Amino acid sequence: MSNPLFLRISPADNVLVALRDIAPGEILMAGDREVAVQEHIPAKHKIAVGDLHSGDPVYMYGVLVGRATCPVPSGSLISTNNLKHAAEVFGKRRGEYQWQPPDVSRFVNRTFMGYHRADGQVGTRNYWLVIPLVFCENRNILVLKDAFLKELGYAQPDVYRDYLRALSAYYAEHGATGGFSPELKWNDMSSGRMFPNVDGIKFLTHESGCGETRDDSENLCALLAGYCVNPNVAGVTVLSLGCQHAQIQLFREKLAEKDPDFAKPLLLFERQKWETEYAMLTEAILQTFAGLVEINRIERKPAGLEHLSVGVKCGGSDGFSGISANPATGHAADLIVALGGKVLMAEYPELCGVEQELIDRCVSDETADNFIHLMREYARRAEAIGAGFDMNPSPGNIRDGLITDAIKSAGAARKGGSSPVVSAVGYGGYVRTGGLHLVCTPGNDVLSTTGMAGAGATIQLFTTGLGTATGNPVSPMVKLSTNHELARKMPDIIDINCGGIITGEKTVEQMGEEILEYIIDLANGKFETKATQLGQDDFMFWKRGVSL
Repeated sequence: MSNPLFLRISPADNVLVALRDIAPGEILMAGDREVAVQEHIPAKHKIAVGDLHSGDPVYMYGVLVGRATCPVPSGSLISTNNLKHAAEVFGKRRGEYQWQPPDVSRFVNRTFMGYHRADGQVGTRNYWLVIPLVFCENRNILVLKDAFLKELGYAQPDVYRDYLRALSAYYAEHGATGGFSPELKWNDMSSGRMFPNVDGIKFLTHESGCGETRDDSENLCALLAGYCVNPNVAGVTVLSLGCQHAQIQLFREKLAEKDPDFAKPLLLFERQKWETEYAMLTEAILQTFAGLVEINRIERKPAGLEHLSVGVKCGGSDGFSGISANPATGHAADLIVALGGKVLMAEYPELCGVEQELIDRCVSDETADNFIHLMREYARRAEAIGAGFDMNPSPGNIRDGLITDAIKSAGAARKGGSSPVVSAVGYGGYVRTGGLHLVCTPGNDVLSTTGMAGAGATIQLFTTGLGTATGNPVSPMVKLSTNHELARKMPDIIDINCGGIITGEKTVEQMGEEILEYIIDLANGKFETKATQLGQDDFMFWKRGVSL
């Protein structure tokens, strides 16, 4: 395949995307239009096709992504100096959506070895979860974490402490450290685990549960309940103080809403009912250890691919995200949906400008109206504090070509593929049925991935063009690079390189099928993602109210 110089994503677009640095004087043929490049165009950035006047619309991915703020000659660089955010107004659903599913013959009758739960869900991992209902118990959570992970063989290799120890010894002997660089090794700790069928013991901490609105405490309990119901979790230990807003009874109610017949081991400890901290923690250790013995008896068994539940997310995005890793992830998402599985797409601020397309893909007016309500309510909350979706792109996004939120959103939405939207779920909601679900979260990486795990994602695909180490405690995070350079520069965090799409070595469809093959192997437990290997267990609750 050839290595193209630029890409016109849609025939309706009046900008081109530079796939490599383009020098002034280059002549580009955009259909039957000749575009003479006027200035240096960095890779990932956009080039005007035809002259633009102040106020003229700019289209990319076939949708409105901005308006010119001054005259822009044909062949010039599109930047924040001459473009501002603009997006189409959205409204009601327009007719029935017709979807042509991709060919899944290669994957029909394929299975993965998963953990079958009593409620019919199937996990890709077998974790024990330890959570606090309020921040007052964070220290006790960390005390338990230190004890369990070190004594049961789940602790991360302490390479940095080893490095510092080696430096200290060298300095003590030589009085200087110039040029000294000891070789350090990341050892596989899994062989030393006491419970081979327990993939991990996961400990969450957060800064919520009290001193906030009742709504926030309810949402926290709903989110934590979602983590307990997630099929990657086999048992749970809960620590509570006793006087906080996020009461044990409220947590039980949220758990019952998601699973009235919750059958996993559930251990509850309320500090104010115990005379000493020591007494509570030793009992928590005793009962949790007994729970680990119990879930260690659970073994992997075959499950159809319809039991996959995959979240899709992008972060540290660049100008290639929407044309390589995101559409490849979207094709994998379409394959999963066509096979009966679940796909969860989050980040509502990064759907700004493509709302109508998603509305028209909804399976019913009720689903469409729910999505519209969630989008408008989110936008209203942002505007109430003097913000807006147009403020979403970060400095890194802008430097790498994502100069308006609509440009970023149009590319971000491609990771959801083209399948029908079966539901729009609020933060703290849970997904049970197959199909594509829109989960209302912020664009913030950890808030978003936290929300998708709480909604039932058992694996998450995270595309990035700039690099990020984000992970999740219960939902293994797969990092997909949009370009070769990032994969080369950060091999310790990237699992899959989609850069071949940019260089013409692979098609989006080929890459999407490779991603699904990777997901199946990951679901089988054949390996761990880079984020899991690094112990990147990020959890952050989306607190929407005020602190009181």
